[in-house]
Amino acid sequence: MGVYLVQFLSGLASASALFLAASGLSIIFGVTRVVNFSHGSFYMLGAYFGYSLVHKLGGGALGFWVALLLASIAVGLVGLLVETIILRRLYKAPELFQLIATFGVILIVQDAVFWAWGAENLLGPRAPGLTGIVRIFDVPMPTYDLALIAIGPLVLLALWLLFNRTRWGILVRAATEDREMVGALGVNQSLLFTGVFVLGSMLAGLGGAVQLPKGDANLLMDFGILAEVFVVTVVGGMGSIFGAFLAAVLISELNTFGILVWPNGTLVLMFILMAVILVVRPTGLLGRPESVGHKSETRAVQVVLPAGPHYKIFVALLAVLLVLAPLAVDDFVLVLFTDILVLALFATSLHFLMSTGGLVSFGHAAFYGGGAYAAALLVTYANTRFELALLLAPFGAGLLALVIGWFCVRLSGVYFAMLTLAFAQVAWSIVFQWSDVTNGDDGLLGIWPAAWASGSVAFYYVALAVAAGGIILIRHVVFAPFGYGLRATRDSGLRAAAIGIDIKRQQLAAFVFAGAMAGLAGGLFTFSKGSVFPDEMSIPRSFDALLMVLLGGIESLSGPVVGAAAFTWLHDELITFEYWRLLLGVVIVALVLLFPQGLGGAARHHLGRYLKLEASPGALHGTSPAPGDPKGEQRA
Repeated sequence: MGVYLVQFLSGLASASALFLAASGLSIIFGVTRVVNFSHGSFYMLGAYFGYSLVHKLGGGALGFWVALLLASIAVGLVGLLVETIILRRLYKAPELFQLIATFGVILIVQDAVFWAWGAENLLGPRAPGLTGIVRIFDVPMPTYDLALIAIGPLVLLALWLLFNRTRWGILVRAATEDREMVGALGVNQSLLFTGVFVLGSMLAGLGGAVQLPKGDANLLMDFGILAEVFVVTVVGGMGSIFGAFLAAVLISELNTFGILVWPNGTLVLMFILMAVILVVRPTGLLGRPESVGHKSETRAVQVVLPAGPHYKIFVALLAVLLVLAPLAVDDFVLVLFTDILVLALFATSLHFLMSTGGLVSFGHAAFYGGGAYAAALLVTYANTRFELALLLAPFGAGLLALVIGWFCVRLSGVYFAMLTLAFAQVAWSIVFQWSDVTNGDDGLLGIWPAAWASGSVAFYYVALAVAAGGIILIRHVVFAPFGYGLRATRDSGLRAAAIGIDIKRQQLAAFVFAGAMAGLAGGLFTFSKGSVFPDEMSIPRSFDALLMVLLGGIESLSGPVVGAAAFTWLHDELITFEYWRLLLGVVIVALVLLFPQGLGGAARHHLGRYLKLEASPGALHGTSPAPGDPKGEQRA
């Protein structure tokens, strides 16, 4: 009895720190609609600031708690800089650009912390007066855990009073319901957004600081907490403080007791819970459907036309150069070109889902890795020939996409994106832990192509043919009747349904097709490297795909190819520097601020007046042209 009670109380203690971070993210999203990936960085900064301030202020209970509060304020100031310098310029940009900018902030903060505090883990100081234990039914429990249990409800009460008993809080609640109306009433939205972002950052910093006595400060804290924070926020309902508290308790208790019942499932339990809740209740436990005032005014709607003659000539010249590349470059560069081709197909499959279908997936690597493992498993256990294994890779990934997509297309917006993330994490956990079949973290090795395709030159031509064929197929689908129907569901679901389009079936078909194309890229990757590891299905690999799409530009069909080339080149060039994450983060943020339409979109904008490329200029708002409309005029 005592063991279970202590386990329950330990879960409540863990829930407090998790709630502090998640409540900040929920507040930020509820008002600004920014999906802030850098929230984990604020949590990490809170821990490091807390560590330094506790040692600077000395011992004593007063100095300890003051240091933690000061750490929270310091993180709030960092949040103020991020909001005013970066995000304030992007509030009217598509939400995906805000997402990728905050991802750049993660990289900047990681190397800034590494420069300031070093790479070693910093053991957290003990809390004065709370260093002992108490016995509950003769089972020991740290005294500090009891203090943490009290902190969570106290902060929840303070937030309730702030949002219900102050003018500023009432304005924030009003902005959560309908920010357009708040702006129409004369409220300075810039100051309101800044205040909300600072408050959310402070809460994340406080969450990182209060957990110090239970652990340490380390450079993995940002990504370590990020998934949990997003799960809590989504399960509770985006924008709901009470929902975040309830979800934090549920998930912390699930993890605490889950380790006793299913030790191997601890990596995935919370994602299974999120998937179940979102399928049953699409807006989370206490979330509400998005109001009219929050319908995305920044949604990127692409107006595209089939390639013109000048663009076809450009592509033909590029194809000739790629075919002749082995005559002019060494094997190292040829391997780099092969990597670009594989990633270009991967990014193009996600771009199709996002731009043509309007479906933003945070878990697209599940299908990339699914195709890679499908090919590897066929070769390892069935001695399948290289050609057949590569052909079956997209079918395996497509089948996985069919199962996952059947659940995901029931949702939309952030909830759709987070459900794809949940299922991708479940798929990664299966591959990671099913060591009898997948060899776990050691991966599957010795997956090489046939003799005729071995060698850097031969496989380069294989990759060129397969990747180019896949990209051409995707482009063909974009301009096929199916593609036009898919764009109709993206631009106006009500009108699409009114003319007889089955929206969910259309979206599911697009999801499966994009997953199959990602699986084809994954199969190519497996044979190019001769091995596959669980990392190819992980969250960071999905973020790589998002980064490539947004670097190239979501408005341009050529964007993912440009983005894949830029991403591979940047990674290869910058990784030799000690602070390569800092440089890459600065480059990402600069590109988002200077070229919000992406590199491909910027090139099209500057060259479009001379070369009739494949898209009409600049349509961030509008509807798709009618099939056969040569001018691409926007339709009402």
